[in-house]
Amino acid sequence: MTTVRTRFAPSPTGYLHLGGLRTALFTYLFARKNKGVFILRIEDTDQVREVPGAVQMIYDSLRAAGLDYDEGPDVGGKHGPYIQTQRKHLYLPHALELIESGDAYPCFCTKESLEERREAATQRGETFKYDKHCLYLSKDEAQQRMKAGEAYVIRQNIPLHGQASFDDLLFGHIQTDCSTLDDNVLIKADGLPTYNFANVIDDHLMGITHVTRGTEYLSSAPKYNLLYKAFGWTPPTYIHLPVVMKDATRKLSKRYGDPSFEDLLSMGFLRDAIINFIALLGWSPGNDQEFFTKEELIAAFDPKGLNKSPAIFNMEKLVWFNTEYIRKLSPEDYLELVKPWFDQRLGDKNIDYARLAQLMQGRTEVFNRVPDMVRFLSDMPEYELELYNNKKQKSTLESSLDSLQFILPVLEDIDDWQEVSIHTSVMEAIKTGERKNGTVLWPFRIAISGQLSTPGGAIEIAYLLGKDECLSRIKNAITRLSL
Repeated sequence: MTTVRTRFAPSPTGYLHLGGLRTALFTYLFARKNKGVFILRIEDTDQVREVPGAVQMIYDSLRAAGLDYDEGPDVGGKHGPYIQTQRKHLYLPHALELIESGDAYPCFCTKESLEERREAATQRGETFKYDKHCLYLSKDEAQQRMKAGEAYVIRQNIPLHGQASFDDLLFGHIQTDCSTLDDNVLIKADGLPTYNFANVIDDHLMGITHVTRGTEYLSSAPKYNLLYKAFGWTPPTYIHLPVVMKDATRKLSKRYGDPSFEDLLSMGFLRDAIINFIALLGWSPGNDQEFFTKEELIAAFDPKGLNKSPAIFNMEKLVWFNTEYIRKLSPEDYLELVKPWFDQRLGDKNIDYARLAQLMQGRTEVFNRVPDMVRFLSDMPEYELELYNNKKQKSTLESSLDSLQFILPVLEDIDDWQEVSIHTSVMEAIKTGERKNGTVLWPFRIAISGQLSTPGGAIEIAYLLGKDECLSRIKNAITRLSL
């Protein structure tokens, strides 16, 4: 049986967007499920749009995503080079072969003349399609002009009649009238191939058996198959993926502030949560399972579970996934991950990170929200006295002042400022004073946090703040309530 060989072939035009990540993920899963080969190829023939450093970003992003490739520019392989501009010598000979067979021809039309014809077509209300003007040049004239150094491109010679077709695992058999197809450029004037040509040549020479890409290439696939037919090659099996949408009307786009994979990582989303979420964008395992390890995704992935409709990127759902993944972390792993975020607000404070992490893990959704959640431990926020009023705890402004005046000397008498000793002293005092827990602990927590919702209660926060800061905040609260 033929070994399955798949490829992810991004252009180095910026960060790895989430649609690209999903394509890479599905390509990877298909290869691993079928014990095949996953290849990375950099398609950099569009030099104008190339972003400096983008190739390295692609390497880093795939590794950060856990998508290890078997062959690629930085790992090698038998079918290299894996960067298209380093394969430039391969394309022109194949294009010249097509010229000999009549399946391509040199075109000497200038940009100006093409623009004039395009404008004329527009004025007639027609869609511009190249008119095969240069196809009818004699072979001798074409060769002489090429040898003379005149600028030219090489165009595919699409038949005027008949049909071009291809088969897709998701969309089935697709057939197009050749009369609707344009004679697209194969080799540009600078000698570099277009994407349409280079990917066909490279996929064949690299032995690619399955091509996974976006539905934006559905209209081009018939042209690709005409090239395969012209060369006498067997085309790969296609899987065209519907786009990932921001909503029902707009695609995800960095231009509109939508996050890239790197953005999500820097925001504090967990890699495994992102991958799990991305895998379910437009794909279903056929059951109700939502959480998958990478190994489980490999075992479960089947193109039959792909949806033909565009997938909607739901940030709230991603946050939910991330929250669940964070809760499943070991306390040690969570502490290691959260430390840098604690440091952003608490780096100059002597705070027990391990205890704070215990209180925060169940409340953390995304790590970049942590600094604001613990800000009150660093800087006492301004707050309205209305927070002291709580019907459930039977707390009022008057009772809160009384409770704080009651608890202040109890706290001042604690020498060993540990959570256990604070708890023991406070709870014994409440019992001895015949007071209600909530009536004392509610204003106690408001006075030292200034917040309705906090990680941990009054005693935990008091311990984390330290004795001096805790007493200072209570005294300040008593002063405000006394006015």
